[in-house]
Amino acid sequence: MPFRNSGGTPVRSGTVTFGTHIIGALGVDWATVESTAALPVPIGPGARTDHTWTVCVDAWRVPLGMHVETRDVSVRWE
Repeated sequence: MPFRNSGGTPVRSGTVTFGTHIIGALGVDWATVESTAALPVPIGPGARTDHTWTVCVDAWRVPLGMHVETRDVSVRWE
């Protein structure tokens, strides 16, 4: 996931939150599991960085015939 600091000061801390949806066999969204990770900081003014995270969901939350999709991402930085 790419992050770009378009501001004039470095980003020194922050978090990224992922909303992983549990999708049923018929396409019904049964639940959303949130997970949070630290941002790859520091990110200097005008700089861009890429980072990858593994998002895990407990097996019991995903019964046979269902699947997961990470659809929502939000970022909070300082």
